[in-house]
Amino acid sequence: MLDWSEILLRLGIAALAGGAIGLNRDLHDKPIGLKTLALVSLATAMLLVLVHSDEAKIVSDSGSRVIQGILTGIGFLGAGVIVHSGRHFRVRGLTSAACTWLAACIGIVCGLGQWRVVIIALVIAFAVLTIGGRLERWLHKKLGGKDDAEQPSPSAVTPDDLAN
Repeated sequence: MLDWSEILLRLGIAALAGGAIGLNRDLHDKPIGLKTLALVSLATAMLLVLVHSDEAKIVSDSGSRVIQGILTGIGFLGAGVIVHSGRHFRVRGLTSAACTWLAACIGIVCGLGQWRVVIIALVIAFAVLTIGGRLERWLHKKLGGKDDAEQPSPSAVTPDDLAN
C-alpha cells in the first residue's frame, strides 16, 4: 500500500502537470484550460495509483471491464455537458465535464475502498476548483495572453461556419 506522502506526490504532480498543459492551451486561445486538464490528469492518475497499489488484486478482469464501461459512458455524458446550442454553438462546460469524469473515478475508487486516494484526490480537486481560475487569469496576464474581454470567444461557432 502506498503511503500518504507517495499518493500526495503522484496525484499532486499529475494535477500540476495537467494544469500546466491547460494553461498553455488557454494561452493559445483553445477552449480548454488549467482547471479542466488538471482535473482530467488528477482523475487518471488516481486510477493508476489504484491499479499499481498492492490492493490491485481486488480488481478482477470483469471488474476492469466494468471500470472501462463506466469511464466510456461518463465520457459521453461529459460531451453532453460541453456542447450547447443557441444562436451560436459554443464550447462551454469543459470543467463541468471534467468534474463529471472525476466524480466517476472517485466513485470507482470509493467502491474499491481506497480511502487515502479518495481523500487526497478530493483535496487536490477542491484546490484546483477554488484557486485554479484565479491562478489561470493571473498567469494568463503574466505570460502575455489576451484578455477575454478584448477578444471574441474562439469557441463561438455560427451556424454559417458549420455549413462551410
